[in-house]
Amino acid sequence: MTNLSKLQYISSGNSLDEHYRHICEALNVGIDWIQLRVKNCAFADYVQLAQQIRNLQDNCPFTFIVNDNPYVAKESDADGLHLGLADTRVADARLILGTHKIIGGTANTLDDIIQRREEQCDYIGLGPLRYTKTKKNLSPILGLSGYQKIMEAISIDFYCPIFAIGGIQKTDIIRLRNIGIYGIALSTHLQQNFNSPPYIKQIKDLLYGQ
Repeated sequence: MTNLSKLQYISSGNSLDEHYRHICEALNVGIDWIQLRVKNCAFADYVQLAQQIRNLQDNCPFTFIVNDNPYVAKESDADGLHLGLADTRVADARLILGTHKIIGGTANTLDDIIQRREEQCDYIGLGPLRYTKTKKNLSPILGLSGYQKIMEAISIDFYCPIFAIGGIQKTDIIRLRNIGIYGIALSTHLQQNFNSPPYIKQIKDLLYGQ
């Protein structure tokens, strides 16, 4: 698989229109990895929104990931799918989507990391770093020390890009990189700064070591 973007935007909003608007704003400031994460939405509406976002790729190259639902990902021809620990099994999602699509998985512990590797996920979202209002039923908070312990316990031959998620700030990026985290996934923090392209560039520069 080609290198994955080190900055993921996970959509949030109070309506489907807000999700769409925020995604357009993310693309306008150069974010090239979008995860559509909609909860409590009718299947047909989720598919329609996903197809609208997929159509944006005609004029703007980016990676498009659907959260939770492999059938929405299939119907919209998204680039891939992100699965929580309680969602569809990765093997079942592969049967639905095929082997060419990206599948990422959530993790909160070292055991989760090992499970995701055995499931052959293409990337892992590890978190949360700290408390965030974006996600209900939040897993136990790791903190930077929790990330470090997990990364130190991973065997040297392990290779699967690990993204930090959950309440991450710009000031966390260097420390996360130093302990071996590949990239970060952000939601509200990015939305609050869509009107500041220089700030988004600073985040990218920190992630890519520039």
